[in-house]
Amino acid sequence: MSESCTSAVIPAVDISSNAGAEAAAIVLIAGSCVLGLAFAFWQYMLIKKIDLTLDVAAEEQLVQHDDAGAQGESRQEKLQTISAAIQAGAKSFLNAEYKICAAFLVVFGVLVLVLLGTADNCGNVPISGDIPEGSCWTDAGFTLLAFVIGGATSMLCGYIGMMIAVYTNVRTTVEATRGWTKAFNAAFRGGAVMGFALSSLALLVLFIVIMLFQIKFVDADRKDSEFVYFILFEVVAGYGLGGSCIALFGRVGGGIYTKAADVGADLVGKVEKDIPEDDPRNPATIADNVGDNVGDIAGMGADLFGSFAESTSAALVLSANSIELQRSFATMLFPLTVSAMGILCCILTSFLATNISPVKAGKDVEKVLKVQLIASTVLLTPVLLLISWLFIPNKFTFGSNPCQNDLPSTADVSTWWGVFICLASGLWAGLFTGLITEYYTSHSYAPVREVAKSSETGAATLIIYGLALGYKSAIIPVFLLGITVFASFYLVGLYGVAMAALGMLSSFSIGLTIDAYGPITDNAGGIAEMSELGEDVRNITDTLDAAGNTTAAIGKGFAIGSAALVSLALFGAYTTRVSNVVGVDPTVNILQPIVFAFLLIGAMIPYWFSAMTMKSVGIAAQAMVKEVRDQFATIEGIMEGTGRPNYERCVEISTKASLREMIAPSVLIIFSPILTGYLFGIHALSGLLAGSLVSSVQLALSASNTGGAWDNAKKYIESGELGGKGSECHKAAVVGDTVGDPLKDTSGPALNIVMKLMAIISLVFANSFANFAAPKGSRWAGYA
Repeated sequence: MSESCTSAVIPAVDISSNAGAEAAAIVLIAGSCVLGLAFAFWQYMLIKKIDLTLDVAAEEQLVQHDDAGAQGESRQEKLQTISAAIQAGAKSFLNAEYKICAAFLVVFGVLVLVLLGTADNCGNVPISGDIPEGSCWTDAGFTLLAFVIGGATSMLCGYIGMMIAVYTNVRTTVEATRGWTKAFNAAFRGGAVMGFALSSLALLVLFIVIMLFQIKFVDADRKDSEFVYFILFEVVAGYGLGGSCIALFGRVGGGIYTKAADVGADLVGKVEKDIPEDDPRNPATIADNVGDNVGDIAGMGADLFGSFAESTSAALVLSANSIELQRSFATMLFPLTVSAMGILCCILTSFLATNISPVKAGKDVEKVLKVQLIASTVLLTPVLLLISWLFIPNKFTFGSNPCQNDLPSTADVSTWWGVFICLASGLWAGLFTGLITEYYTSHSYAPVREVAKSSETGAATLIIYGLALGYKSAIIPVFLLGITVFASFYLVGLYGVAMAALGMLSSFSIGLTIDAYGPITDNAGGIAEMSELGEDVRNITDTLDAAGNTTAAIGKGFAIGSAALVSLALFGAYTTRVSNVVGVDPTVNILQPIVFAFLLIGAMIPYWFSAMTMKSVGIAAQAMVKEVRDQFATIEGIMEGTGRPNYERCVEISTKASLREMIAPSVLIIFSPILTGYLFGIHALSGLLAGSLVSSVQLALSASNTGGAWDNAKKYIESGELGGKGSECHKAAVVGDTVGDPLKDTSGPALNIVMKLMAIISLVFANSFANFAAPKGSRWAGYA
């Protein structure tokens, strides 16, 4: 360390300045959370008012129902029975999964406490006079608390989302007997409960954690140090770690569950028995409907919860590297203010779908959903401009303390308008990534129709075309991400990249709403078919589901893009934290042998992870196929509709298989950065993170879009094209869809968690890695 650094005086931070701005920021953040929760509750109350009685005398009903269906049950009774079975299956899975998650939080939490507490390099200013200088145990304790709170909040959000989805699905089915508008509004409001409850809870809990933690950290003993906010926000990063760990279990476990049930139901029901997808005679159909919620409700919700928590944590840690940003607590809270304004804007745009321009016919559904994404992006743009001008200094720099390395940037001085450009570029890049994903996965456009037409020569050519489509679909989104990263880094450095990630996630309330809408309508269609409702009702639910299938693909593209930015922002926070601890620059230099070696290893990990999750789906699906075949062979009258399948057994198989098979991939992702950091040092870990990020983005985009294209090619044929249902083209498309299911709903989306979780683990354990780096006498001395 240079003499100028050792003799430097760390400038004091006036945390009491700009009291008016601080009060305004607190009101905006807390007020938006309360309003978002109130809006979610209001949507729930509107759903609760829906009458579940099938009124055959009502003139507005589109179909007249017979008094009784198969097996002597009335259609009213079948609705209630099927809905109850789906709810029971969803609760059973969540209860089993959350027991494992709770045990993980305890065990891994102890590891967090021990490893961080023994680092003994937590800075030169103690938290209080009772703690020896340099001790890490209190900081580790607060990190553990944040970790548990983050994990528990993610679990709560997942539970709320699952329960409202299985509560709304049957109500959407009943409303489909009463018209397009009522059916769409029911499904959309169910999605809104999840979208706004999750985003509001995530923000509110994080805000409370920061406000409570600062009471302990920003006290009379520590407030004069520039390190105070750095240490505070590093501790708060544990919140993101907890949320991301639960997201890994939700995505992997949920993805295995849903695809085991789906593949098993398709291979036996559609291919072997030639019966419809949601035919009540298929024993796996209840498990399939439960799986739709497990994967796309709990899984996607936990995924975006983790993205929000991690991007905010990265932005907070990076902002603490600037004296100018620290001069106002309102400026430090700016990442939370961005998310708060996103909630408010999304509330306003939601009224476009339900009140201002509601769905009146089938052709309106996809347009109304797409308008939600576009309108929220347009409305948020000037709002982000305003809050950037209000809360960000006109000019600011990073690394102004000479004892710290400068935060990497090509700009000597950053500006408030540079921050706005970062936010806006992320916001619009997210929208365009979603729309490009739609182009490559919707059967309304040429690429998917080309894949469908390739089925005329069999399943092999359909699979070839689908793989090519997936690889091609990654090109433009990656260019968009590259442009966003370059512009953000050029203007505001790594803090700008974090702002771009937050900008992309600022509309995630409405994004989650639309994503949750898909499984709700999918379940509604399944309930309608199993209850033997009329073709007019199925026409409505199928049309709603088809639009939801397209928007689900948009949501996956959005989630992948945001994950890439979040991962890069976390990587920047990790390098900045390490440079502050040990005074070396841990950025990636591929000319160093240890870095290049781990760059290759990092690029391999997503493939290793995908291989494990794909095989897990295959193992679980084999068990499901065997069970379904056995039931068709042993239960008398099952094909005639007089024998009742054992739905519960299939739910049990999916639950046990998914929970068993999710362990190994999760261990791989959680412990790869930990072992690398301790055994090979901080430079090797930098290479590992860079390699996994670059590899995951391409693989996730291509896998998700390939699977989505095969799914919609099948739906295109089922609409009556190329021979329709039962044709040779349809049989080939079913094979392609079955192959694509684990790609688009298990491995592809779970790669979001791979790149984010490895990076947040590295950030949280940065102090410990630096403290326990390889000894100077080792063969990689100088790189660790």
